[in-house]
Amino acid sequence: MTNLEGAPVAASDVRGRVAELHAIREQARRGPSERATEAQKAKGKLTARERIDLLLDEGSFSEVEPLRRHRAVGFGLETKRPYTDGVVTGWGTVHGRTVFVYAHDFRIFGGALGEAHATKIHKIMDMAISAGAPLVSLNDGAGARIQEGVSALAGYGGIFQRNTRASGVIPQISVMLGPCAGGAAYSPALTDFVFMVRETSQMFITGPDVVQAVTGEKVSQNGLGGADVHAETSGVCHFAYDDEETCLEEVRYLLSLLPQNNRENPPVVQPADPVDRRGDALLDLVPADGNRPYDMRKVIEEIVDDGEYLEVHERWATNIICALARLDGAVVGIVANQPQSLAGVLDIEASEKSARFIQMCDAFNIPLITLLDVPGFLPGVDQEHGGIIRHGAKMLYAYCNATVPRISVILRKAYGGAYIVMDSQSIGADLTYAWPTNEIAVMGAEGAANVIFRKQIASADDPEAMRARMVKEYKSELMHPYYAAERGLVDDVIDPVDTREVLIRSLAMLRNKHADLPSRKHGNPPQ
Repeated sequence: MTNLEGAPVAASDVRGRVAELHAIREQARRGPSERATEAQKAKGKLTARERIDLLLDEGSFSEVEPLRRHRAVGFGLETKRPYTDGVVTGWGTVHGRTVFVYAHDFRIFGGALGEAHATKIHKIMDMAISAGAPLVSLNDGAGARIQEGVSALAGYGGIFQRNTRASGVIPQISVMLGPCAGGAAYSPALTDFVFMVRETSQMFITGPDVVQAVTGEKVSQNGLGGADVHAETSGVCHFAYDDEETCLEEVRYLLSLLPQNNRENPPVVQPADPVDRRGDALLDLVPADGNRPYDMRKVIEEIVDDGEYLEVHERWATNIICALARLDGAVVGIVANQPQSLAGVLDIEASEKSARFIQMCDAFNIPLITLLDVPGFLPGVDQEHGGIIRHGAKMLYAYCNATVPRISVILRKAYGGAYIVMDSQSIGADLTYAWPTNEIAVMGAEGAANVIFRKQIASADDPEAMRARMVKEYKSELMHPYYAAERGLVDDVIDPVDTREVLIRSLAMLRNKHADLPSRKHGNPPQ
């Protein structure tokens, strides 16, 4: 063996260098100090490497640039140059498929981002895009590293640019396991899914102190940007859990439902649930009376494989359900009205929630199943002034723009513009089915009768009796279950117990669907 100058090197010298290498790598793996680790544990948080071990298959992690250190000088940084520079990056597997990951190490500079730290993240993001594999960020950082000034800020710009470039190309998942403040919060917002852990993770643009100084409002960090706030009120968070272990296990489950990239289909598993399993329970779950509520989740459980599904944004905009599930082992996206919440109407938040979910499914080749029981859009001054027109148009745009297989099922009522927006045949649904309980109309029979027969009702000797007769007449003429089928607006009226089999066979037919879109740089969706 020789050195770079060609002179012989003693084996003992090589062994010494190898021993030195292992010592340095072990130092990098351990982190800054036991005291720092104890402080992390005292907050109820795992270390960066423990989190990676939970996320990835055992023994699969390959680290990138573990010996990277910052080159900044001044402000005391020249004496503090820990390995990794506060972020662990690399790749491994989840259920045997490649996944790229970076994890902030809060024990080093509070996980704050500096130039070297950002460069490592940029590199792993570029690798994920090139390899066509999902990217998971385990966020636990205090924002930009103040000592490095504008170099740190520029590092965030590079992350945002790559988030945008990767959007719709590879799945991007942000897992919030600590604080995320200021501009740093925009990276998770650009990704496909955001997970949070209660009590330990927060996201906000301006912290509680700034809020109090500017507005006089006193609020805690969790009250301002905790997991429950973002899961229920703002809609920033898609999933919230009580502990890191459960959170990371659910990230693994989500990855099992997603493709590696936009050129692949989601993974198919061998189903144990028979294709022709009858859904007899559906006959009792959905009341024929359109005014009676029921739980749409139970309908979904009866239809999908083994009753299993992953609901996205479960606690935000609860009047609509967005979920990933499997039918005959293949992944589908489900959009369904929830009659238990606001009677299943569409409003601003429901429109935004479903539009983003539809776009995600379309980007990653996930067929869409829409289950309709919708009385219309939510009326009200607040909704109109809040922009229900443009927000509702987001959902309409997402459906019209989607090229994946699209199947809709009208369970009960479907009224007005909400019927059209919920993937009706007129906006491009490939197949539309209806149950015998369906009512498709411009509005409910009572409202329609009051408009159409207003004069007759007003002049009648018994207005209430006349109104009841007109409502009955309107229902029999224009709202009977087969009116839409007679005019080709639905492809078939089906027995509810056969819904699962009908959907699976329809999806099998549409598996190789191809849709041509007009040539364009990109659309201009409503904002």
